[in-house]
Amino acid sequence: MAAVPDKPALEGLEQKWDAAWTDAGTYGFDRARAAAVGRAGVYSVDTPPPTASGSLHIGHVFSYTHTDVKVRFERMRGKTVFYPMGWDDNGLPTERRVQNYYGVRCDPSLPYDADFTPPYEGGDNKSSKAADQVPISRRNFIELCEKLTVEDEKHFEDLWRMLGLSVDWTQTYRTISDETMRTSQLAFLRNLERGEAYQSLAPTLWDIDFRSAIAQAELEDREQPAAYHRLAFHKSDGSGDIHIETTRPELLAACVALVAHPDDERYQPAFGTTVRTPLFGVEVPVLPHPLAQPDKGSGIAMICTFGDVTDIIWWRELDLPNRTIIGMDGRIIAEAPEVITTDAARATYAELAGKTVFSAKKRVVELLQESGELIGEPKPFTHAVKFFEKGDRPLEIVSTRQWYIRNGARDEALREKLIALGKELSWHPDFMRVRYENWVGGLTGDWLVSRQRFFGVPIPVWYGLDENGERDYDRVLLPTHDQLPVDPTTDVPPGYTEVQRGVPGGFEGERDIFDTWATSSLTPQLAGGWERDPELWDLVAPFDLRPQGQDIIRTWLFSTMLRSALEDGRAPWTDAAISGFIVDPDRKKMSKSKGNVVTPADILEQHGSDAVRYWAASSRLGTDAAFDPQNPTQIKIGRRLAIKILNAAKFVLSFPVPEGAQITHALDASMLATLDGVVRDATAALDSYDHARALELTESFFWTFCDDYLELVKERAYDQTDVGQASAALALRIALSTQLRLLAPVVSFAAEEAWSWFEEGSIHTAAWPEPLGIEGDPAVLTAVGEALIGIRRAKTEAKASQKTPVTSITLGAPAATVERLRTAEGDLKAVGRIDTISYTDADSTTVAAIELGEV
Repeated sequence: MAAVPDKPALEGLEQKWDAAWTDAGTYGFDRARAAAVGRAGVYSVDTPPPTASGSLHIGHVFSYTHTDVKVRFERMRGKTVFYPMGWDDNGLPTERRVQNYYGVRCDPSLPYDADFTPPYEGGDNKSSKAADQVPISRRNFIELCEKLTVEDEKHFEDLWRMLGLSVDWTQTYRTISDETMRTSQLAFLRNLERGEAYQSLAPTLWDIDFRSAIAQAELEDREQPAAYHRLAFHKSDGSGDIHIETTRPELLAACVALVAHPDDERYQPAFGTTVRTPLFGVEVPVLPHPLAQPDKGSGIAMICTFGDVTDIIWWRELDLPNRTIIGMDGRIIAEAPEVITTDAARATYAELAGKTVFSAKKRVVELLQESGELIGEPKPFTHAVKFFEKGDRPLEIVSTRQWYIRNGARDEALREKLIALGKELSWHPDFMRVRYENWVGGLTGDWLVSRQRFFGVPIPVWYGLDENGERDYDRVLLPTHDQLPVDPTTDVPPGYTEVQRGVPGGFEGERDIFDTWATSSLTPQLAGGWERDPELWDLVAPFDLRPQGQDIIRTWLFSTMLRSALEDGRAPWTDAAISGFIVDPDRKKMSKSKGNVVTPADILEQHGSDAVRYWAASSRLGTDAAFDPQNPTQIKIGRRLAIKILNAAKFVLSFPVPEGAQITHALDASMLATLDGVVRDATAALDSYDHARALELTESFFWTFCDDYLELVKERAYDQTDVGQASAALALRIALSTQLRLLAPVVSFAAEEAWSWFEEGSIHTAAWPEPLGIEGDPAVLTAVGEALIGIRRAKTEAKASQKTPVTSITLGAPAATVERLRTAEGDLKAVGRIDTISYTDADSTTVAAIELGEV
C-alpha cells in the first residue's frame, strides 16, 4: 500500500501505473488458469487491429475505450481475459503512406538496390504524384513499408498505453508477419481445396490510381457532376433513328447492344433488329431486359463493356461480346475493337486512343456535334458514382483475371447460413443486425480477394507454362501446407527448380497479393493460434466479443463471419459491439479525407486519460458522439470526476475504522442499501454491454455520496466519542471500496491510485463488488439529502454563510419522511449547525421556519 499524498493529483498517473501494470503482468493472459477453468471461464476479444498508416484519431480512442470498459469489468468478475492487439500493416493505406512519406513508388521491373536511400523521410517535400516519386524495386519498397509500419506501431502502442487499454502486450500480431502469412495462405488453400475459392476472367471494378481491383465491400458512392447526351443510333433498315441518352459517350466504341424494358411498347417493334452506332457505324442488336427503366431518359439504353455495374449484368445475362476499350491506366487502349472496320471509323478511334476518359469524352462530344448525331445540348445533372473508398477518381470497369471466394451471392444455401449465423449473434445495439442482413441479402458477386499491389500476403500459387511460355490457368500449382509461408515470386513449387521459372514448360509465380480484408477476416485465427496452437484456440474460440465500427460491418464483420462459416460452420464470436462515429461540431463524420480529424495525443496530455475515457464511456454503443476540441465539455466533466475521486478517497481514509466496527446507524445502512441497488443495476448494465448506463448510475450515486452523505456524517466520523463513529467510518470505507471498483473500468488510473492507498494489489484484478445485503431503508438517505438541500437553500436565501449556526429550524414533511429524518437527526444537526429541529406536516420536504444564530 502507498502513502496517501498530501495533495492528490492526476498528473503522472498514466506513466506510473502503466509501468506498474507492465511489471506486475496485471493484464497478462493466465494460460494455466484458463486451462484449469476451461473455456467457460475465459473472456476473449477479437480486438480490431488498427491500420498502421499514420496516426490514430479521436474516433479510435472512443471505440477502443468502449471495449476496454467491458474487458475490465469481465476481468474483475473473475474471467481469465484474452485481450490481444494486432496491427493491420499491409494493404493500400500503408503503401500510399510509404509512397508519400519517402517519395517513392514501386516498379517491380527494377532490380533490388541494397544501398538505396529514399529521397526524404516525411518533411515538406513529399508528393502524391507518381511523376515526383522515385521508382524502386518491389523488395526495396517492401523494406520501406516494414520500416515505417514498425515505427507507426510503436507510436500506436505508446498512445494505447497512455489511454490505459488493458491489453496483454505479449499477445500481439502483425498482418504482414510470417506467421500471419502462413495462417492466411493456409486458410486460402483450404478454401481452394473445398471449392470455395476460384479464379475467373471477368469485368472488374478497377482503381486507375492504385492500379488494382476493388471489391464490392470497398465501394462508396460520391455525388459527381455529369451530363446526359442524346445520341442518334441509326436503324439498319434505314427507317429512322433510335435516340438514347448516356452519361458516357466516350464508350461508344465499346457499345455492344441497345436495351429496353420488355413491356415498353415504344421499342417492342425494334426487338430483334439492329442499329448502327454513331461515329463508328458498328451494327448492334436491340434487346429486351427487365432491368431497363422506361422512365429514365428516352427509356432505351446502350450497353457498353463496361460503363457501370448494370452493364456487367446485361452483358452476362444477354451473352454479349466484350469490346473493352479502357485500359488499366484509365486511358483508351490503342487497338480498336475488331468490329470497327471502315477507314473513317478507325481514324476516329485513333483520335481517342491514349486519351484519358475525360479527354476522350470531350473529343467524342465534339465529333458527335460535327456529325449531327448529338441531339440538342448536353443536360447537366449530378449523380452517385462509384469510388474506391480510399481513392480519388471514379472507378472504371476492366476485364481482368482475379481470385474470388464464394460469399453467398450465387449460393443460396451459403447465403441462408450466413443470415442464420447473424441471427445467432448477440448484437449491441440489436438494430445493427439489420445492416449485416441487408448486406448479405444485397450481394451481387463473389468476394474478389486478389489485388495488384505489393505489400501484402502473397497468393500462394504458381502456374504451369505451356510450350510457348504462356500461363496455363488450368494448371495451378500449389505448395504443401508445411511449405507455408511462400512467396511465389521467389519460392518454387514442389517438383520444380528455380531454373524453370519463366521458361516454356516451366512455371511462373503469382504476382498478386491478397486484399487486406482477406487477411483481416482471419483475426480470430491470427490472435487465437488456429492451426498453430490448438490448445490456445480451444480456450479462446469462438471468441466472446467482436468490437468494431458500424462502417465496416459489410467488410470486416461480414468477411470474418464468412471465413468462420466456411472453415468451422459457426459464428466466430457470441457478441458484436458496434460503436458509433465521432462527428465534428457540424455533425459531420470525422475522416482524414475531410480534414476534420482530431488526433488524441494532445487531448490526453492536456486533460488526462481518465477524463478522455469518461467522455468515451458516456456514449452508448451505436450512437454517434460530437466532439469539439475547442470546448470538450464531457472531457472536462470527466476530469472533475477523476479529481474528486482522489480527494474523496483521501478524505474517507482520514477516518480510522475501529476493530470490530459494525453498521449500526440508520443513515449509514440507508446509504449502503442504496449502493447495493447501484451495484445490481450497474452490473446488469455492463452485462448487457451498456457501459454508458452503468457509468450514469455509478456517477450519480458518487456525487450524492460526496455532496450529501459525506457532509452529513463527517462530524460523527471525526468524533471518536460518538457511539456512531465506528458505523460511519466503516460505511465510508465500504462505500469507497465499492465505488472505486464500480468506477475502475472507466476512470482506471484514478481508481488504481486511490485503491493503492488502502488495499494490496491492483484494483483491476480485485473482485467486482457484490450487493452486501445490509438491511437499510434507501429512502432515509433520500429524505435527509432533500432536507440538507432545503437547509442550505434557506441559509443562502437569508444571505447567510453555510457555517452560520441555526438556533432552531422547522422542517415540513410527510409523516413517513419525518420518521426517517428523526433517525439521522444528529447528523443533520451537525452538518447544518442546528441546535433544535422540529417538524410539521407537509406534502414535501421544506424548511417551514428557520432562526439563525450569531456567527
